[in-house]
Amino acid sequence: MARIDLDLAHAYKANPKSDDDYALLPLAMSFSDGGAYALLGPSGCGKTTLLNIVSGLVKPSRGSVRFDGVDVTARTPQQRNIAQVFQFPVIYDTMTVAENLAFPLRNRGVAADRIARRVGQIAEMLELSGQLNTRAAGLAADAKQKISLGRGLVREDVSAVLFDEPLTVIDPHLKWQLRRKLKQIHQELKLTLIYVTHDQVEALTFAEQVVVMTRGRAVQTGSASELFDRPQHTFVGHFIGSPGMNFLPARSAGASLDVAGHRLSLAARGLADLGIVTLGVRPEYVTLAAAGAEGALPAVVTQAQDIGTYWLLTTQVGAGAGAGGVVRARLGTRQAIPRAGETVWLRLVGAHTCFYKDDVLVAEAAS
Repeated sequence: MARIDLDLAHAYKANPKSDDDYALLPLAMSFSDGGAYALLGPSGCGKTTLLNIVSGLVKPSRGSVRFDGVDVTARTPQQRNIAQVFQFPVIYDTMTVAENLAFPLRNRGVAADRIARRVGQIAEMLELSGQLNTRAAGLAADAKQKISLGRGLVREDVSAVLFDEPLTVIDPHLKWQLRRKLKQIHQELKLTLIYVTHDQVEALTFAEQVVVMTRGRAVQTGSASELFDRPQHTFVGHFIGSPGMNFLPARSAGASLDVAGHRLSLAARGLADLGIVTLGVRPEYVTLAAAGAEGALPAVVTQAQDIGTYWLLTTQVGAGAGAGGVVRARLGTRQAIPRAGETVWLRLVGAHTCFYKDDVLVAEAAS
């Protein structure tokens, strides 16, 4: 395994002149030896480009890639000793499951007894032991992708194993099983794993650290709780969570905050005299309050949805987008739920409220 350090930018066109010309804007990040990471973001955000730069399939326009301090920017994937698993299974249909799993080891001249031991270990982890002598051609798509995953994991000497949306072709009800298996495998083998996905559930359940990307930028790296509780960028607040974070325009004025025509008293770290800001609070932290309560605003209910384990309340705060906006709240099933058209008071300012300027976190409400 290896520690991977990146300090680079990449553009597919020559002589890039603006940010829009870059697939990856300048970034510096590290993946620790034995860590499990996910690159998370929408299509076109640069996550696959970043993965291919790590693997050696793409050379960055500028900057460097280092493995354990050694510059490998000009090296091929083979020279970097990388294993990569792609979106669609890469296997040999004419071979058995065992032969497919053994192929990367046989190519490197590993002794037969070590191959048998390692193939047996990986097959057991992926629940393929009963199919080792079955030809791959007759297997279902999820079994074929398990083989592809196994081929990436079977080598013990790789610098890192890279996954490019490997569960896309898998039936939804089987995805959670494979995510659980990958997490178990990482815990047992302590491999350096980097996993590309646009699915936040996959990223947050698999990885120890998630790199959230948008428009060629890595806007935050953190654990699931860090990304949820303290998004460093409005995109992270919007992209992580279901539904995402509520955002309202606001103006700070000393120890108070003007939101949608209401002045709220406020104790916040670093907020004084910032002027126009954006208030962000997750639906999970919005609660019903008494009229005039501290940190609360009136809102008109536009929809109340029974999700089963909670109610999702959608409201309108203020006169419109310029003075307020839509605020959603997740409410427990055991409390009285307001109906559409009712006016309620919602507490928006509390220990979990964040404040942003130019999309970047600048202050947090004091707890």
